[in-house]
Amino acid sequence: MLYLTSGIIKSKKQKERVMLKNIILIIFLSILLIGCQSKQKDEKWTSWIYPDKLQTKRVIKNGIYNSLKECKSASIEKIKKLDVEKYADFKCGLNCTFNENLKTEVCQKMIR
Repeated sequence: MLYLTSGIIKSKKQKERVMLKNIILIIFLSILLIGCQSKQKDEKWTSWIYPDKLQTKRVIKNGIYNSLKECKSASIEKIKKLDVEKYADFKCGLNCTFNENLKTEVCQKMIR
């Protein structure tokens, strides 16, 4: 049996091959999309405490947390424990890693 689509005659086998290719493409794109979404969920937040907010070179790494909310809470708690609420500040860094060339930690972003 022959089919007429867009002025081109295709046999049933050709149509089935095209459909199979489309199904494989959809499956591949679905797997790729799921893989990208799972990587976005893997967030680690590093707490950085500045005991004197005017001296930003002096910093304390306070720990790594699973959420920004946890990081902020731990930072505030540590500042209170150090009894430097009037002078201190903090930042939370997303997915920080040590950069060998710069000899320092580099974060994807920093949030107060």
